Amino acid sequence: MFTGIIEELGTLVELITSGTSLCLKIEAERIFSEGAKTSQIGVKIGDSIAVNGVCLTATQVQPPYFEVTAIAETLGKTTLGSLTAGQRINLERAAKLETRLGGHLVQGHVDGIATLRDIRDANGSWEFSFEIPSDGSKYVVPKGSIAIDGISLTVAEILVAHGNARVTVAIIPHTYYHTNVQFLKIGDTVNVEFDIIAKMVERLVKPYFSNG
Repeated sequence: MFTGIIEELGTLVELITSGTSLCLKIEAERIFSEGAKTSQIGVKIGDSIAVNGVCLTATQVQPPYFEVTAIAETLGKTTLGSLTAGQRINLERAAKLETRLGGHLVQGHVDGIATLRDIRDANGSWEFSFEIPSDGSKYVVPKGSIAIDGISLTVAEILVAHGNARVTVAIIPHTYYHTNVQFLKIGDTVNVEFDIIAKMVERLVKPYFSNG
């Protein structure tokens, strides 16, 4: 479980294909030192790390590098397979129970891929609009939470029309300069995870509506 508060921007150093899986070698710094969210120093093999919002397991650790492996299922549902060496990526270690929940509950289980359609400079902040999978729009509400590439963001607006859904989020300067959103361009794709609470509520109440 994560909070959507990015700890640092890592650098993807190398991608190694092994059968249908892909190993990512990532260079980082802060996650190897004692962080504000955990009393444990660094990262060890077996730890969960959100890489652009995707929960992956550290398989090799040799500071300043660590490696994670994405299997075919993950590659097919996220943007990890389209990454290239040299890209900056959002990193967050798993939260502990005593962690302040500065963002929202993020599982690192990506629901789909969204496409950046518009960027608006709001004179001191930015508004990013993403086209999201239409079947996920039911989990999005104004002022609710959504995770974009692992970043916990507040929904400013949701528009659904003609089978398409577009979500607009407001980006403050701190978020802009401390995450990979600063590198995004129109047409780029990102990982999106909808609010787990909304999905659980739907699961619980759906049988009652189905039965009239």
